[in-house]
Amino acid sequence: MGRPRSLRFNSLFSEDEFGEEHPNAPPAKYELGCCAVCEAGDMLCLCVGKGGGSSWSDRDLSLHPSAPDTFPGSSAGTLSDSMEGTSATTPLSPTIRAGWLDKNPPQGSYIYQKRWVKLDADYLRYFDSEKDTYSKRLIPVSSISRVSSVGDQKFEVVTNNRNFVFRAENDADRNEWIRTLQEIAEERKSKAPERTLMSLATDSATELANKSGFLELRGFKHKLFVVVSEDKVFLYKNAEDYQLGIGITYIEMNVGNVKEVDRRGFDLTTPYRIFSFSADSEQEKEEWVEAMQQSITEALSNSEVAERIWAVESNRFCADCGSPKPDWASINLCVVICKRCAGEHRGLGPGITKVRSLKMDRKVWTEELIELFQQFGNMMANQFWAANVPPSEAISPTSGSQERRRFLIAKYREGKYRHYHPLFGNQEELNRALCAAVTTSDLAETQALLFCGASVTCDTGDPQCPTPLALAERSGQRLQMEFLLHNKTSEPPRLEMVCSEEKPYSVHLPSITHNGFLYKTPSMVKPISERKGPEEFSRRWCTLQDGVLSYYENNRNTVPNGEIRVEEIVCLVNNPLHAHGIESTFEVYTEADRLYLFGLESPDSAREWLKSIAKSFVHPCAEGLLALDFERLGRLHYKGGLTLEHAQEGWFALVGSTLHVCSEDGCRQEPLQLRKLQELSIQGDHEVLVLVERRRTLYIQGERKLDFLGWVHAIQKAAGSSGDTLSEQQLTESDVPLLVDRCIDYITQCGLTSEGIYRKSGQNSKTTSLLEALQRDARRVRLKEGEHQVDDVANTLKRFFRDLGDGLFTRQWAPDWLWATALEDEEAKVGEYRQLLAALPPVNRATLKALINHLFRIQCFSGENQMTTHNLAIVFGPTLFQTDGKDYKAGRVVEDLISHYVEIFNVNDQEMKKQQDEITAIMKMREASSSGTQQAGDFICTVYLEEKKTETEQHVKIPATMTAEELTFEILDRRKIVMKEKDYWSCFEVNEREEAERPLHYSEKVLPILHCLGTESYLVVKKQMSMENMLIYLASRVGDCKHGMMKFREERNLLGLGLSTGFHDRYFILSHSWLRLYKEVRSHKPEKEWPVRNLKVYLGVKKKLRPPTCWGFTVFYENEKHEKQQWYLCCDTQADLREWFATFLQVQNGGALWPLEHPKMRVAQPQQDARLGNISLIPLRGNESEMRNSVAAFATDPLTLLRNV
Repeated sequence: MGRPRSLRFNSLFSEDEFGEEHPNAPPAKYELGCCAVCEAGDMLCLCVGKGGGSSWSDRDLSLHPSAPDTFPGSSAGTLSDSMEGTSATTPLSPTIRAGWLDKNPPQGSYIYQKRWVKLDADYLRYFDSEKDTYSKRLIPVSSISRVSSVGDQKFEVVTNNRNFVFRAENDADRNEWIRTLQEIAEERKSKAPERTLMSLATDSATELANKSGFLELRGFKHKLFVVVSEDKVFLYKNAEDYQLGIGITYIEMNVGNVKEVDRRGFDLTTPYRIFSFSADSEQEKEEWVEAMQQSITEALSNSEVAERIWAVESNRFCADCGSPKPDWASINLCVVICKRCAGEHRGLGPGITKVRSLKMDRKVWTEELIELFQQFGNMMANQFWAANVPPSEAISPTSGSQERRRFLIAKYREGKYRHYHPLFGNQEELNRALCAAVTTSDLAETQALLFCGASVTCDTGDPQCPTPLALAERSGQRLQMEFLLHNKTSEPPRLEMVCSEEKPYSVHLPSITHNGFLYKTPSMVKPISERKGPEEFSRRWCTLQDGVLSYYENNRNTVPNGEIRVEEIVCLVNNPLHAHGIESTFEVYTEADRLYLFGLESPDSAREWLKSIAKSFVHPCAEGLLALDFERLGRLHYKGGLTLEHAQEGWFALVGSTLHVCSEDGCRQEPLQLRKLQELSIQGDHEVLVLVERRRTLYIQGERKLDFLGWVHAIQKAAGSSGDTLSEQQLTESDVPLLVDRCIDYITQCGLTSEGIYRKSGQNSKTTSLLEALQRDARRVRLKEGEHQVDDVANTLKRFFRDLGDGLFTRQWAPDWLWATALEDEEAKVGEYRQLLAALPPVNRATLKALINHLFRIQCFSGENQMTTHNLAIVFGPTLFQTDGKDYKAGRVVEDLISHYVEIFNVNDQEMKKQQDEITAIMKMREASSSGTQQAGDFICTVYLEEKKTETEQHVKIPATMTAEELTFEILDRRKIVMKEKDYWSCFEVNEREEAERPLHYSEKVLPILHCLGTESYLVVKKQMSMENMLIYLASRVGDCKHGMMKFREERNLLGLGLSTGFHDRYFILSHSWLRLYKEVRSHKPEKEWPVRNLKVYLGVKKKLRPPTCWGFTVFYENEKHEKQQWYLCCDTQADLREWFATFLQVQNGGALWPLEHPKMRVAQPQQDARLGNISLIPLRGNESEMRNSVAAFATDPLTLLRNV
């Protein structure tokens, strides 16, 4: 008799659990003859059924995703090595066995429920179907004590607490299940692994839980017991099941996201289901959200480094409080610490301790640093730092924040408990001992010397190794080098600070007193991403007194709910009105990376609080910033001006689109106009914000993640367009909106001769999209010919002026401009126009000049584009005056401005000639350009400094007359890099497809090169390491020619020389005008010859061509008919390579490889970033050893020995 199908309910609970909470559940179908075990009713019976579909109830309570089948081709009861779950979820372990089984709950002996059952090394779980992600029940393998046969096709799984019975399709299948379960259970017991959360039935069940308790889950009548443990969230029916180790399901948090919904509710969202939880209180909700966010962080982190460092026993416990499994570290103190202590470490500042995560800051953990922590260990570190800790002052895992802070200040900032070195107090002897210690492997001695006052940069007296770091390097002490590098800027402990916890300011902060009621939300560790409603604020009595901001439950309480020390405040933010549910709000950021949100219904009262807090934490050297109506005020570390070697602390105030800066010595710098920035970028893993304005560069460093992210977002917003008037746009240095400048330059370059320019309409959708992108951030928009159509760009410019708030001529002065057209005397009319021009706001005046200059250029090509002055006036008159076109006076004004452009705008002859030269260069370039996508628009070129990385990008406007030398100086000036006596900085053209590069001659024009660059080419400025040696060679040689053997290979089927593949020896002669190829030295007639002026020579040969040596060239030739050829040359030695290349450059450039007069020296200052080395971007080819030495060889020439002759 066939087995009946059962009614299944789509729920996280099994039917026995569902029946308890839903007594009105539909009746199930029954079958006679079930096993004796099922009839007993006190065991959970699972039986394998045959076939049988299922019907679904309308009362489904959970979401079951349609995940792909993870067992393709496998049937029930087969062994599978596949990984369970979907690709988006990382399973605990591979699925060992899976199949369909029938389940019988204890309520009835004849109720069968078909379940998909999975067995892995950790759990036995069952699901509604094989496509489900979240199980209905799971049993830990570690709790299985016995597996045995109990009848036909049945077997029993006995656990510590309950028994389970399964029935297989046949006896053979049953036996296979028994064998597999027994093997897994025995293997688990023999290995005695760490307990899983579900196996904690007899031990302390909360030991591994980050947080546990009851929560309401939408769709369930009763609360569930929820446990957050490391990178997973577990669900239980009740606390008893938790103690027994029998759960419902677990949620992998690597695909989870937590979002607050209301005062008590929050959602845990995964790709497969949304779990809507509700806590008992707002405070409880905050704790659950924070615990789950930490679990997500844990799931996304990498434990490899932590596991290696925890291999040392002392590193398994926090060096400060003893908490187990600490996953943070101070990389300069070499101590492993817990998260709570790490927060207090950050408050000490980077001069005392540099805090990094073992699991998330992967890049910092080099092999040397890991070895240093393994060898050092918390034990060795505490033998120095905690040698004299009184038991009454020690802290424990349960210590509060204030207690931890006091202890850590005493331990590390004051060095109160340290083991003093015998040489303490004798600076000279300490330095001498440090120089000796770093040459040995005694890290403990180095630590004691360094933190008792020895200078890490002291003079060793050895000119070859002037610093201890150099001594350690020469001695091959890698770990000593690593320790010294991380302590280059460390401050030694200072005993005089024992009486105060204040930061070491040179003067004390003023004592400000203020009190009153404030609305406050719970503190946060992440930026505020959503508007806070009024229900999320709690009214608290707040006091600002004696350098502490305290908040109480009410004005009658004497014990504060919490407090913020003013010296820990790093940033203060004044939010716009109605940014949140309370009318006026402000944010306070602290060194511990926490954010506090306060508010008041009265803007005046909120402003008083804001000013009082600002006065209490801003250093007196920056008190001038307090007079500003700031939006954001705080202290940051930065580099700028002539002090790029070390970062200094400064005070910053953001007011509108202006950033005010005050250095630590109290000097106010010229404010940065953020809308005029030439560059705004984030470098180095989001740790440095780079601002470039008027050849001034500022590097703002992110010491603390939370407030730094706030500064980045605020500055980015302030640097963008904020409205529809001209003054609210991003601007160029000449006060022209960047949007207008981009469009004008693109059309000047690509559309001067386009017929009907500005008369034709572009596509409306593309115009709208482009205008929105330019208004959002014009700096990031790169207009490209082929990608953007001329008419679309022209239409974008017209629409911008048509929709401009207040108009280009302004509502105040527009009638006067129209009235001036009635003047009959041309001289008087021009004079009136000039007076009206002077009356316009500066941005309007500069924009009008730029636009009329552009239209003046357009009408110069009216023969080709059919746009005369009159035609342009018809188009732009109504646009600029924002009229319906019926008033002819608007067009008349534009026509007069174009016709009298030189007189009205006072354009001199030199400016006119420069404009004409640019137009001529553009037209010649476009005539010569055959095809291909070309960079266009603003003549903007992306140039890299030393190597192609995002953080080295520079976006430069390229005039038609700019040379490679001028471009090089522009890049160096932006980055404040010194041009020293023997530094040969050059601009290189790099062709990634050909794996080759070419140094541009200093006099080459950049714009034509830019327009010929393909998508796989770019420009980079770096030192030309071989230039000095090439100059020595050319000065020492006799004659102007070069000849010799080189290995030659043609690009297949291009030259017709009968050489199909491979490199062949050929004899070459290079004269002042020709390069000739001979089959051999004795040949009289060349096989081929090329005029030198038509050759482009690049260093490098494609690796796939298998060049015989790594000293090669790639040569391109183009004749008058634009026929192109390409071939490759390889030299036998590095000296040959340099000699041939030097001769090519000399012949092609009339003998001048470098300017005879050394370029004007820049202001002497250190190079900005030592990380950017002088590494060649494209290594020359050969075997691995040759490739490693290719660039170095090009710089080391035997001819350098001539210097000593």
